[in-house]
Amino acid sequence: MRAYRVNEFNIAPTIALVDMASPKRGEVAVEIHACGLNFADLLLLSGRYQDTPALPFTPGLELAGVIQAIGPDVDGLAIGDRVAVFSGQGGLAEAGVFPADRVARIPDEMSFVDAAAFQIAYGTGLVALDHCARLQPEETLLVTGAAGGVGLTAVEIGKRMGARVIAHARGAEKLAVAQAAGADHLIDASEDLRQAVKDLGGADVVYDAIGGEVWKAAFRATNPGGRLLPIGFAGGEVPQIPANHLLVKNLSVIGFYFGGYLKSHPLVVRGAIERLIGWYKDGSLRPHVSHVLPLDQTDAALELLRSRKATGKVVITLRA
Repeated sequence: MRAYRVNEFNIAPTIALVDMASPKRGEVAVEIHACGLNFADLLLLSGRYQDTPALPFTPGLELAGVIQAIGPDVDGLAIGDRVAVFSGQGGLAEAGVFPADRVARIPDEMSFVDAAAFQIAYGTGLVALDHCARLQPEETLLVTGAAGGVGLTAVEIGKRMGARVIAHARGAEKLAVAQAAGADHLIDASEDLRQAVKDLGGADVVYDAIGGEVWKAAFRATNPGGRLLPIGFAGGEVPQIPANHLLVKNLSVIGFYFGGYLKSHPLVVRGAIERLIGWYKDGSLRPHVSHVLPLDQTDAALELLRSRKATGKVVITLRA
C-alpha cells in the first residue's frame, strides 16, 4: 500500500510502498478513505511534537474509512463498519491498523471527508470549552485564530453553548468564515486586540491557538474570574504566564491537550465525540473544509497549513 513516510526529521517525506500489517489483540484494520491534517502534523515532520513516534513513521492524526479486519478481543465493531479513528499517526496511508478503543462508528449521512475533519477540531473545542472551562450561556468567549481548524470549531461550539463569541483572525476572508460559523463580533489581526476586546466588555473565556503577542493581549483583556485555554502556539512563541496577574484578577489558566485527554480521561473524550456526532446528525455542526487533495499532493496540503492559507480543515483523500 502507499503511505506518506517520514524517514528523517526536517527532510521532505516520500510516498513509499509499505507492507500492510494484520490486526493484533484489541486492534482493527481500516481501509482509509480520508485523512484530516492538523498543525501537529507539521510538528511531527520536524520531530517537535510531544508524541512524535520513532523513525520511520507515517503521519496523519485522524482518519476515516471502512473496517477490513478485526483482531481478537474486539467488541462492538464489525467488518464493513464506516468509522472515524483518532489514530495519532498512520492516517496518510491507504490502510492501517489501529487500537479499537480509538475507533468510533460514523452515521451513514457523514461523508468520509467530514469524518476525517471532525474528531480533533470539534473534540478539542467541546472538551476544552465544556469540560475544562465550563463556558456558560451569555458569557463572552474570545477565539483567536478563529478561521483555523480548531479555532473555527470553537466558534461554532461556543455559539451552540449560548456564549457571545468574539472571533480574531487575519483578513476579511477569514473573518467572514468565522462570522458564517456564528461569531457575533470580529477583530482583525491588524487591530489592537486588547483594546478591541475591552471595548466589547472583555472576555470571560479565552480559547487561544496562537500564543506569543496574541496571548499576551488576550490575557490582558480577560475579565476578573476569567478562564484562559492555551490550545496551541501556531505563532511560534510559547508565552510565559505572570502568576501575580492570575492572583490579582482571580484568573485560571487551563492547559489542554486533546491527545493527553484520550489517555487520561477516555470516557470524557468518548462522551464528547458521541455528543458532537449527535449535533452533526441534527444539522447543528458541519465541518468547514477549505481544501481536499489527493495523497500525492500532501506536501502542498501541508504548506497550506504552514502558510495559513487554509480555513477550517485540509483533508487528504486516499480513494477515488
